[in-house]
Amino acid sequence: MTTDHDAIPVDPRELVLDRLLAVPRDRIWRCWTEPDLLKRWFCPLPWQVTEARLDLRPGGASYIVMKGPEGQEFPSRGQYLELVKNEKIVFTDAFVGDWQPSDKPFFTGIVTLADEGGRTRYVARARHWTGADCENHKEMGFHEGWGKATDQLEALCKTL
Repeated sequence: MTTDHDAIPVDPRELVLDRLLAVPRDRIWRCWTEPDLLKRWFCPLPWQVTEARLDLRPGGASYIVMKGPEGQEFPSRGQYLELVKNEKIVFTDAFVGDWQPSDKPFFTGIVTLADEGGRTRYVARARHWTGADCENHKEMGFHEGWGKATDQLEALCKTL
């Protein structure tokens, strides 16, 4: 059973998805860190991830290509800032790997995993550079899109 939890953003430029997932942390970690698994859940259907390259180290690059139902492709380059196995992943689009700045930073993502009552408290935060970027992400459907992707993540974890 997936349940939403009221999470209070620490900053007005932050969007938060907070869920209690009925799967163990190590499976969620695998789905975030194994490219073949990430492709199966990362964007809400009918969208799909067609490519995922993950250099899992602070300063390591990520490259994810999302493809829409009409064939449009959206490549996303970023960099990992912090990785604590089964506990925390911090990534950003402010850099594209090895501390090379990106053309236009949009947000930093912070995903935390914690045991809670035999389940996993899954919190995904998107901290934006500007209030306008945050509002834009919200209007793009942050809660709905990240919520559907999290449902897909939980379903995939149950099959592992």
